[in-house]
Amino acid sequence: MKHHRSVCPLDCPDACALRVTVEDGRVTRVAGHPDHPVTQGAICHKVQRFPERTHAPERLLYPMRRVRPKGLAVQRATPDDFERISWEEALAEIAQRFQSIIAGQGAEAILPYSFYGNMGVLSAESMDRRFFNRLGACHLDRTICNSAATAGSAYTLGAPTGVDPEDSVHAKLILVWGCNIVSTNMHQVMLANEARKRGATLVVIDVHRNRTARWGDRFYQVKPGSDAALALGMMHVLIRDDLVDHAFIEQYALGYPELADHVQHYDPKTTAQLTGLTPNQVEELAHLYGSADPALIRLGNGLQHHDNGGMIMRTITCLPALTGQWGKRGGGLIKGNGWYAQFNTTTLQRPDLHPNPHGRRVNMNQLADALLDDARPIQALFVYNSNPAQVAPDQTRLRQGLLRPELFTVVHDLFLTDTCAYADIVLPATSHFENLDLYKSYWHLYVQLNEPVLPIQGECRSNPELFRNLAVEMGFEDDCFKDTDETLIEQALNSNSPYLEGIDLPRLRRDGWAKLKVPEGGLFPHRIPTPSGKFEFYSATMAARGLPPLPEHTPLDEQEGRYPLAFITPPNHRFLNSTCSNDERMQRLEGERPTVQLHPQDAQADGIVSGDPVVVFNNRGSCELVAEVTEDVLPGTAVSLGLWWDDPQQGLRSVNHLTDTRISDMGGGATFFSVRVGVLKRPGETPGLLETD
Repeated sequence: MKHHRSVCPLDCPDACALRVTVEDGRVTRVAGHPDHPVTQGAICHKVQRFPERTHAPERLLYPMRRVRPKGLAVQRATPDDFERISWEEALAEIAQRFQSIIAGQGAEAILPYSFYGNMGVLSAESMDRRFFNRLGACHLDRTICNSAATAGSAYTLGAPTGVDPEDSVHAKLILVWGCNIVSTNMHQVMLANEARKRGATLVVIDVHRNRTARWGDRFYQVKPGSDAALALGMMHVLIRDDLVDHAFIEQYALGYPELADHVQHYDPKTTAQLTGLTPNQVEELAHLYGSADPALIRLGNGLQHHDNGGMIMRTITCLPALTGQWGKRGGGLIKGNGWYAQFNTTTLQRPDLHPNPHGRRVNMNQLADALLDDARPIQALFVYNSNPAQVAPDQTRLRQGLLRPELFTVVHDLFLTDTCAYADIVLPATSHFENLDLYKSYWHLYVQLNEPVLPIQGECRSNPELFRNLAVEMGFEDDCFKDTDETLIEQALNSNSPYLEGIDLPRLRRDGWAKLKVPEGGLFPHRIPTPSGKFEFYSATMAARGLPPLPEHTPLDEQEGRYPLAFITPPNHRFLNSTCSNDERMQRLEGERPTVQLHPQDAQADGIVSGDPVVVFNNRGSCELVAEVTEDVLPGTAVSLGLWWDDPQQGLRSVNHLTDTRISDMGGGATFFSVRVGVLKRPGETPGLLETD
């Protein structure tokens, strides 16, 4: 029996340090590392299941080529759909198809599709980027998660970053806004509970009475997409009742007079009508925030997944500057802190290798559109670190695109995912227990090294090794494709960033992790990297780009209004996007089948009771879910938690059959939550879908 340090690879803010037990060549136990300052020995149930996931009998262990038709509707992808081939055959076939496509349609007909299924820097953005840049492939805009928040908050703050979450124990009020941290950020819960012991009040704002709402001291339930209106209403009360920090504003903020005049339109009565709260609740919330010192906002991901998501984030990030909370230990705002870990991405990814750096781009939220683009059809799709046939919007059209007979699709993964049902070649990926990799967190301030604790299983290959091999097969002779994993890590850390000072590979090998050299209290207010050098309530940059220069509430897209229910699909407790949703034990704990939560008022209209199978539909598609009638959702809102893998035999289809490829107001982000649907008690039938005109 041996114990090893490791790092959780999941796309999760906590980026936990792990203590892994290995016996006879198998991982037998995974626990939180007790010495890590944030992890403190605690991890979620998902990661505790990593031994079973790593050694699952259905894990892919060798390359395969398709022998049966794609996308069979009667079952998931199975090994019987493929034949086993050697790596030499797989690499040769991929290279031959790529060379043929380049000769006929050009390299921009080849599209990589990846995200952060493994958050390791080497696994997600190193040799793969070099390969596709050298190939001259179509550029992918990886905007499915956080791009709207990054763009929106940067207009106010200059950088999409916040305060050290470890300081949140000193807060007197923690406002958790649009973030189900009990399910998605457990160590923020631990820190907040410590703050609560010291007298802090925990306030939750969300559209859904979720686990975090039940955990908090106070809960404010708002209509989907109305969060900017609530922030503006809070500003109205804060300014009216002189709960702002005038000295701080004078020194550090720009545009206060314009903002003060602008928010007069958002009186409590108007704000209540826009948000679904009462005027008294608007007043109460503003006074809670304005009178607490220090006060911290933990801002979540879901808010940005609306048509108006960028402006929502831009608006809420004005609040800490208005009340002077930046620079106070325990005050300010946390959305993400990944900006601080400024690795040398230019050297790591080598964008200079691309012959056409300003060439064709595809927004990953619009994969369906790209695959069905008759004018410039994508001829090859290379999928890794993602499962687009589950996570991407507009699945009905997306899968039509994946079924195009001329499309050559390669998937590199640990399991036969939904996307593998459309793959021509499937390649087996290593788990993070078999890789050397470098990790940062997009929430806490620690960089971590992950060293392999297992030998490579079967014939699996890591992402860097796969793309080294493909580079050789394609005849690329550039020296950068010979770089080892150690060299890649050294290159990533060889940055001019002051935050990485003193962090190198030997130190990480010795200690496992190192804290970024961020000034105490964070970047703000001592350095504000906006054009003016101040927090910008008024943004001339936005005005120049044709955007409202002041924070604003924009109603959601009216074209969705023909359906009666706003449809929200946040994460559930036991999956992470589509990762872990093939774990039968997790499925049982989550309730066997996906549900849709309906308010009694909406359920009664069609005679729906809890437990009824229902069809949720709009003009893009439909899926069958199980009704859960509850007052945890507002009238006019339907909520379905998590992404469950398709199971045609059980009638399970992705909720992303209902989502659209529209992008958000800023940053090209996804609009997963700006969806409207109808619900019918007609199991086994597909309702007549409304036309799009």
